Amino acid sequence: MPVISVPQEFNEDELYVDLLAVVGHSLFLKCEGFNFAGSIKLKAASEMVEAAERDGLLRPGSILVESSSGNLGVALSMIAASRGYGFRCVTDPRCNLATRRLMEALGAEVHTVTEPHPEGGFLQARIDHVRALCASDPRCVWLDQYANPSNWKAHHRTTAPAIARQFPALDVLFVGAGTTGTLMGCARFFRERHPAVRIVAVDTVGSVSFGGPAGQRMIPGLGMAVRPHFLDESYVDDVVLVEERDTIRTCHALARRGFLFGGSTGTVVSGATTWLERHGARDLTAVAIAPDLGERYLDTVYQTNWLRDLYGEDVLGSDEPLDVPRAA
Repeated sequence: MPVISVPQEFNEDELYVDLLAVVGHSLFLKCEGFNFAGSIKLKAASEMVEAAERDGLLRPGSILVESSSGNLGVALSMIAASRGYGFRCVTDPRCNLATRRLMEALGAEVHTVTEPHPEGGFLQARIDHVRALCASDPRCVWLDQYANPSNWKAHHRTTAPAIARQFPALDVLFVGAGTTGTLMGCARFFRERHPAVRIVAVDTVGSVSFGGPAGQRMIPGLGMAVRPHFLDESYVDDVVLVEERDTIRTCHALARRGFLFGGSTGTVVSGATTWLERHGARDLTAVAIAPDLGERYLDTVYQTNWLRDLYGEDVLGSDEPLDVPRAA
């Protein structure tokens, strides 16, 4: 019987869903949402906070400050509450309402940037606001998830080894690309320990991470308006880009099977399905990482009016269990 004294001590790291019946290919989905922060971001948040404490950057009375589209903000809200720090999260209108309310319930102060930067979009606008907050209050400490090596090191130390233990004959790993902390932590681990494993990055159309043109992105979690600091494409074997309409259809297809996942997971599963179909890869051992669950997306990805207003009446497509998404 697990007994914990602080919320970050609990994280279910060994739960997988077999998606063969849903996507028509052998694909195991590593579920990272079963902790008190509700997402994989708990790992990076914990690693960054602990490193800042060891380095003497965080002291009694410090105020954590971070830019986040949602999940990292929730994780830091939880850790700040348990350790006695203040927390100011800078987000933008794409952050789900449920996520903002959750951060506030945990005691965070949420700042929503309403105007994008003319060149760097909402991301650059958020970072500018973070810097202004830090300049105005010496108690503020910016962990900087975009350049903090503890972000990718958390997954090099935990996520990737956990997958390797469960799947010693792994052929291909699908990882969503946001800050690329998860992607690069896993890619570096497998290149060092199991170099035969293929690493496939899954990104969203409209993200510039892998050189594509910038475009509107309404689902938070994956994609970047600037090239990620961590990204080293020499560690990535392939890239799949996913349209948000395919993300939505995949989320709903999974929900029709009883699995309610978030938008990032829908993107990763959609991209993995595309790649497996394109390569005729029915005999490979494949794992995809699901960053979070779906409850925080009930007002967006799972809300009919929101979907129709942004993507049109036919966004959900056919009634088949899963439409194989278009190749990027």
